[in-house]
Amino acid sequence: MLQTRLIQSKPALILEGKKKNLIVTDLHLGFENTLKSNEIFIGKNSSVNETIEELSEIIDSENPDSVILLGDIKSSIKTISKNEWDEVPLFFKEIRKKCDLILIPGNHDANIQKLVPENITMISTTGMVEENVLLTHGHTMPSENFSHIDKIIMGHIHPVFFQQDSIMNGQRV
Repeated sequence: MLQTRLIQSKPALILEGKKKNLIVTDLHLGFENTLKSNEIFIGKNSSVNETIEELSEIIDSENPDSVILLGDIKSSIKTISKNEWDEVPLFFKEIRKKCDLILIPGNHDANIQKLVPENITMISTTGMVEENVLLTHGHTMPSENFSHIDKIIMGHIHPVFFQQDSIMNGQRV
């Protein structure tokens, strides 16, 4: 049976059975563009570099077999922004160096297949099942009857931006 464990003070979860999976969701890489269009500047590529660094530290300390991304890797919904063309592949490349990556796309991930390298497993938006656990972003209905499911782990929440000297500190992005 799979066990779940929150990683204290980190935006991640461990799902462990035969394999150890690190679950992460709603990174919204490239959200700086939205802020910039509203004349709020937090620095180019600051979130992707911080995200790579923080996730790398978690991977190094937890040593998972894979990272399962529960969607909303990028920020824009219907398009791929200029920043996302650079940041999302960089994120995948750097994290893939450390362990396997599995992606369940979210509602912000339109056309993300154009940014995903071949060495990353991409699952349907309806999610995936690991033993008795459904993993999904949460914006679509699962495609099967999941009467055997005991737990659902999902994303579809929006992160809060933290930077003490910013007017955006504590705001959802």
